Amino acid sequence: MQRMGDTAFQARNLGEAARIWEAALRDEATIFFGLAGAMVPAGMRPLLVYLIENRLIDVIVSTGANLYHDVYESLGFPHSQGDPAGDDVRLAHLRVVRFYDVLAPEHEFARGERFCTEFSLTLDDDRPYTTREYFDLLGKALAPVAQEEGILTAAAKHGVPIYCPAFGDSVHGLAVAEGRLRTGRRIMFDVVGDVLEMTHLSLTANESAVIYVGGGTPKNFIQQTGVAGYLFNRDPAGHRYGIQITMDQPQWGGLSGCTFDEAVSWRKIAPEAQFVTVYVEATIGLPLIVSALAESAKEAIASRKLPSLDWEWEKPNSPSS
Repeated sequence: MQRMGDTAFQARNLGEAARIWEAALRDEATIFFGLAGAMVPAGMRPLLVYLIENRLIDVIVSTGANLYHDVYESLGFPHSQGDPAGDDVRLAHLRVVRFYDVLAPEHEFARGERFCTEFSLTLDDDRPYTTREYFDLLGKALAPVAQEEGILTAAAKHGVPIYCPAFGDSVHGLAVAEGRLRTGRRIMFDVVGDVLEMTHLSLTANESAVIYVGGGTPKNFIQQTGVAGYLFNRDPAGHRYGIQITMDQPQWGGLSGCTFDEAVSWRKIAPEAQFVTVYVEATIGLPLIVSALAESAKEAIASRKLPSLDWEWEKPNSPSS
């Protein structure tokens, strides 16, 4: 990776991404990790567990889909390789779903969803939960029955908060909805609490770094914390380190392809920040970067003083409480 960094084009950017990530670790920055795309079905789950267990990341923002696929695999249900040019009519008849070249049977999907539904029905219905609380409790409930360590179980064990700003857009949302229809219990979510917690995490960080796999809602949810200081009467500082691994292009105007340079105009990224965008498919780029860090940044990882994660924006006896 170091030699790739001395070449050109996206190989150079991969090397730069590894360098910036290591610099953020050495600077003891709080590292916010945005996870979009079908990374868990694509086999990236063990890599993500490695990032959590070794604290190469400190806060996760993910799609509900990735977090459901994690539950699915933790319960022992596999994703399988398939043919992207296969017979989808036949797959539908067999009740097998396809994600490009990955397959999963519907009946096992349903068993994973049932676990999430039954878990949701153990929660109180007289107060709302942040998604951080929900996934922490789900990780702890999953741990005793998990066939192997996963994202949720590892995050709960190592104190890494997980946020899911589009909770309803996933099997998790469907599972909670099914529980309401069946029992009438209304499990509610405090999505504004998520916003305030994430902003407070950013404002109380010594320095902050952002790493985006893909874009979408996870990217924006993290990105906006760099500009939301005004909520707490603070000037926005912007994130000091940034890495994005994406195939999306900026000229279409969508957030998934927007550059860090553009984010500087919003003050989401600090003007003096170190950042790079790597235009490569994430299942290729992310393992290369993380493998390089596992070798080159051993000392930084071992000696890193973990940031104190302060999401308690509403303090006891404060004017807002």
